[in-house]
Amino acid sequence: MEFLDLFIVALMPVLKILLVTAVGLFLATERINLLGADARPYLNNLVFYLFSPSIIFSNLAETITLDSLTNLWFMPVNILLTFIIGSALAWILVKITRAPQHLRSLIIGSCAAGNLGNFLLIIIPAVCDDENSPFGDSSVCSTDGESYVALSMAIGAVYIWSYVYAIMRLSANKATKEIDSNDSTIQHSASGEIPYSEICPEALLPSRGSPTSQEDTDQAEVPSTKSEGKAKVSLLEKDNLHLKKIFGYIDFKKIFAPSTIAAIIGFIVGIISPIRKVLVGDDAPLRAIYNSVSLISDATIPCMTLIIGANLLKGLKTSGVGPLIILGIIAIRYIILPSLGIVIVKAANHFGLVGSDSLYQFTLMLQYSLPPAMNVGTISQLLKTGESECSVIMLWTYAVASLFLTLWSTIFMWIVA
Repeated sequence: MEFLDLFIVALMPVLKILLVTAVGLFLATERINLLGADARPYLNNLVFYLFSPSIIFSNLAETITLDSLTNLWFMPVNILLTFIIGSALAWILVKITRAPQHLRSLIIGSCAAGNLGNFLLIIIPAVCDDENSPFGDSSVCSTDGESYVALSMAIGAVYIWSYVYAIMRLSANKATKEIDSNDSTIQHSASGEIPYSEICPEALLPSRGSPTSQEDTDQAEVPSTKSEGKAKVSLLEKDNLHLKKIFGYIDFKKIFAPSTIAAIIGFIVGIISPIRKVLVGDDAPLRAIYNSVSLISDATIPCMTLIIGANLLKGLKTSGVGPLIILGIIAIRYIILPSLGIVIVKAANHFGLVGSDSLYQFTLMLQYSLPPAMNVGTISQLLKTGESECSVIMLWTYAVASLFLTLWSTIFMWIVA
């Protein structure tokens, strides 16, 4: 196929997203106010607790089998690579721009987590249904595409609430400590009191018989040895302390969100053939249960896309993020990550880690070119840091997403077709 034909195929699903997002933005305006600040939390809860779990369960139960799962083992690795590479690039961006402490967690989350939900749910089926699609028979393409998207959503949800949430929480806690320290200094200055450390600088120095704060932390966990006279922490014990610290920032209740539980149940139903035959299929005795869940899942895509448009309205009314930071996030999400994604997927295909299925390779590459996940905004609200700035970042990254998604989708199809 010619490049222009592929461009048109890639453009159609992106236009759908853009139009529905614009409708959500319009419904959130003060004049209409159907998706205002009061209505959005209710719709968000419906999506979080009902619609998203329904679509994940129904797609996994119908399309995932034990054989297909063994063939898709690279997808969780690929998604994890997008998160790790994105967070590493975000750390470099933070150092270059010298971003304020309260924005660092937001920058890391925006660069690490892509929107693996409704964007893939719209793009993959639309590309399969197009008469000029390079992926062969539309029915086979749609069935395979649904399994890829469902697995992507399930794995992405786990990574967001484990990896990204832990990193953002760690960075947000540092910002909180910095703010508390500044407030304490201001209170001392306002009251006319002079901190003891300024009167007596020796108070800042450890005494000969007392350990430093870092040593004190380590020695609290490890008993001292008589042979050396002071406590020494072995490498293994230090690693255990660091692991305890990292896992302390992981909220396991959020990892097992409704979408995660639905993914687990969907895997069980799909993999265990007797259970699947009871629930899924035209002759299944309990097919009414599955069909009801599938019917509810049909509302997921429009609702999620409307919420994106409604949430972007706040970004039009606020500011506070420097243009260099916004440009840096756009460059990471839409230039650097997709370029690396091509290299990684092609290398995986070369070494036999990924099969010859062109749609599967296209999906893996597309996971590197998506805008930031909307759950980053949810995490910012939970951590109470960078909430208004998040709207600005989401506004600009989603505003340019239509252009970059179309271009990269075209390039990806041209590479794998």
